[in-house]
Amino acid sequence: MIVGIPREVKRDEYRVAILPVGVEELTRAGHRVLVQAGAGDGSGIPDADYVASGGVMVDDAATIFGEADMIMKVKEPQPEEFPLIRAGQTIFTYFHFAASLELTEAMLHSGAICIAYETLRDSAGRLPLLTPMSEVAGRMSVQEGAKYLERPQMGRGILLGGVPGVKPAHITILGGGIVGANAAKIAAGFQADVNILDINMDRLRYLDDVMAANVNVLYSDRHVIREQLRLADLVIGAVLIPGAKAPNLVTREDLKIMKPGSVIIDVAVDQGGCVETTKPTTHSDPTYMIEDVVHYCVANMPGAVGRTSTFALCNVTLRWALEIANLGAEKAASLSVPLATAMNICRGEVTHEPVAKTFGMSYSPKFDCN
Repeated sequence: MIVGIPREVKRDEYRVAILPVGVEELTRAGHRVLVQAGAGDGSGIPDADYVASGGVMVDDAATIFGEADMIMKVKEPQPEEFPLIRAGQTIFTYFHFAASLELTEAMLHSGAICIAYETLRDSAGRLPLLTPMSEVAGRMSVQEGAKYLERPQMGRGILLGGVPGVKPAHITILGGGIVGANAAKIAAGFQADVNILDINMDRLRYLDDVMAANVNVLYSDRHVIREQLRLADLVIGAVLIPGAKAPNLVTREDLKIMKPGSVIIDVAVDQGGCVETTKPTTHSDPTYMIEDVVHYCVANMPGAVGRTSTFALCNVTLRWALEIANLGAEKAASLSVPLATAMNICRGEVTHEPVAKTFGMSYSPKFDCN
């Protein structure tokens, strides 16, 4: 198989879909790997390292898309890439289809085979290709929240940990999954007052056992959310329903009860956001104000720490890329339950039920693993 690695074109995206060791492993398995020149620059990986590992450098994306049987990316195809995608071509990347009807329709129209990192489930029901980026985003959310609580950034002028005689920031985390747990770990280290909300009591019991003493766990309902919004200096949206749009837990009306200059970091923006007023932003222009509340809704947060994120991502994607390359996408999905869960669109059909439900489209269970 010919595997293509184009340079990422989404604004402020510095990750790359493969490491030189991945190129070497694919080449040793008999595959040919085309890498667009400069693809690794944002992660500090020079072209020479890919060449030394057996990769073939290509100057332009059109050639990559035109020759490759499988395209490996980090972020979803961008509009300028839509025309380059061919029928039957496999695209292996983060898609987050539920957040974009335009992307979903474009991929259906292309006839491509779309395998999404974010819905691949392993035998234990975990999301191994989403987890490392959730860890990065969770930890970054506190780092960014600390910055935008500063007064020059239009925040309240709050130091997360406070100082002796001055109380620390109140941080509310909506969701106790990978993002929420990692956010809480970092926030606890800042000595903030941290509160995690979730509806899974088993998860809350676990978090209560492992978290520091300054982290409280609360069952999430409408009244508790509103109470926390009144208290919060920083709100972190960390809700995930795999493959589906995130629920709106915070309405625009709710913003009126929040403190002026408080900050919302909506990590769920890739799946449409868990705050009604969320809209995707970029690292170049990351925030906006609504009802005197700072909104930070960057849709590719881990892209800012490209080197860390690239290594974390490629550590978990390579084995699946090899399986797809060795067997072909459709055969691999028919034989592997995890790859079946990652198959979102195949040759003009939606094959992942949450995506179909989000847009009221017909669903083809051809790779249904249930």
